[in-house]
Amino acid sequence: MEKPPPLGYGLGLRPIYYEEILSSRPPIDWFEIISENYMLAGGRPLAMLERIRADYPVVMHGVSMSLASTDPLNFDYLRQLKALAERVQPAWVSDHIAWTGVHGVTLHDLLPIPYTRESLAHVVERIQRVQDFLKRRLVVENASTYVSFVDSEMSEHEFVREMAERADCLLLLDVNNVFVSSFNHGFDPVAFIDGVPADRVVQFHMAGHTNNETHRVDTHDQPVCDEVWALYEHARRRCGDVSAMIERDDNYPPLAELLDELQNMRDIDARISKEQALSAA
Repeated sequence: MEKPPPLGYGLGLRPIYYEEILSSRPPIDWFEIISENYMLAGGRPLAMLERIRADYPVVMHGVSMSLASTDPLNFDYLRQLKALAERVQPAWVSDHIAWTGVHGVTLHDLLPIPYTRESLAHVVERIQRVQDFLKRRLVVENASTYVSFVDSEMSEHEFVREMAERADCLLLLDVNNVFVSSFNHGFDPVAFIDGVPADRVVQFHMAGHTNNETHRVDTHDQPVCDEVWALYEHARRRCGDVSAMIERDDNYPPLAELLDELQNMRDIDARISKEQALSAA
């Protein structure tokens, strides 16, 4: 199966960093944009994006496709998404295993689903239709979840594996989401990573979260914690050379602090590569 080539180490593009990125050209290999923030006829966001993408590869990441909703697919949204992709020429387009609304009401959140055979068939069919419309393979991300369903017939990683193989889509493995959900639901995060098809993973998300003691919330407003870094190392060993990035969506630090997190990624990967080279010698 042909996958897009890895891009290296990236960052979520946020307006607070526009000017510094343009003025200093920091050592970031690529940027991920939130698709909906740029589905516009014009204005400053698009102007900034055009300037930044002249120097850096870009991928598009959406939060409104609502792949798991029972509402019909929103083809007005998909037409705008496709137009943006034609303009930006991203390395890939991604969204989530989640629903964001029903009965015409948008809830502005990534909501969970039961992992049943019926849900699986529904999500697979919708991914296939989106891929046919966009004329490109979709990259689909595991969302963080805070409730589980007694009706679920399989684990989340079994659902993800079957979905990816049946829809012939690619995967965005959000390592922080795996950790958050594993804490909230009491499953083994390593087993999750070992259970997804590594050959379909094209991107890692790394982020910080809020520890509320009894549960954790994927807030993207903290540095990446040690447990998530350890899980990243396991994911890297299993999946190999995959594009990796840091998400930050609140409590924004100086850009230099995010660059330090990217360097930590590079250091982990360099150590893994050295160990593998020595073991192969």
